[in-house]
Amino acid sequence: MKNKIKLVLRHVFLSFLTAFWLMPVVWLFVTTFSTEKGINTNHFFPRHWTLANYHQLFFEPDTAANFPAWFRNSMIIAIFTCIISSAFVIMTAYAFSYLRFKARKGLMSFSIILGMFPGVLSMIAMYFVLKLLGLTDSIVGLIIVYSAGSGLGYMILKGFFDTIPESLREAARLEGASEATIFLRIVVPLSKSMIVYTIINSFLAPWMDFFMARLMIKSKNPSDWTMGIGLYNLLQRALVNQYFTIFCCGGLMVAVPIAGLFIYMQKFYVEGLTDGAVKG
Repeated sequence: MKNKIKLVLRHVFLSFLTAFWLMPVVWLFVTTFSTEKGINTNHFFPRHWTLANYHQLFFEPDTAANFPAWFRNSMIIAIFTCIISSAFVIMTAYAFSYLRFKARKGLMSFSIILGMFPGVLSMIAMYFVLKLLGLTDSIVGLIIVYSAGSGLGYMILKGFFDTIPESLREAARLEGASEATIFLRIVVPLSKSMIVYTIINSFLAPWMDFFMARLMIKSKNPSDWTMGIGLYNLLQRALVNQYFTIFCCGGLMVAVPIAGLFIYMQKFYVEGLTDGAVKG
């Protein structure tokens, strides 16, 4: 009897936490269908429902809310940053895990020390460097900023590479495999889950960022902004009463590519852990 009571209380507590956590998300979702443009805290659900806010978001951009341009800019930055950063992280992790060269330990120690410093300390220096190069207010400049130091995040992937048995690589070498073949045919299939983790993180960092984009993009033209800058701008006192529901729609759309990427990539977490093993 006591075990049943504990089980019921545990589930009640977890249900309460779930409802508490989902409440802001549900409120954001239902607010996107409200006919009232400003913030309304008098009632949780809208009194009147409409899809006009989504139509305005996608098909009626104006000088204050140009979501299609914000979405395009953020997507371009996130995709190219994801490709470049993932390549840097994978190559760095593989080199430090499997290759033996002079100054290897020194470089690893140096990279760990650099990682201890907050990235905000270098923001001003990066801004002035890019300003001298004429790369502020540009998508290319943001891609460089997000990608340049990504190789320092190699530690997690390197730790996974270290767990792959050395015997697999030795057997491949005996059969005449090159280093590239070993990497593509053995290491990558056995590391799919961690590579997927690296790819998702490389996409999320620029997609969700606001501070670096705010620092680098000084343009007054809304079509040059990212989603973080554009949505934040809608919360200004002069705009929030006319664009709050549009802000909620945009905030909800931010999560769509993330959810889609995770749903597509999650299958790689659980498949192929023994791909590339030694032939029997």
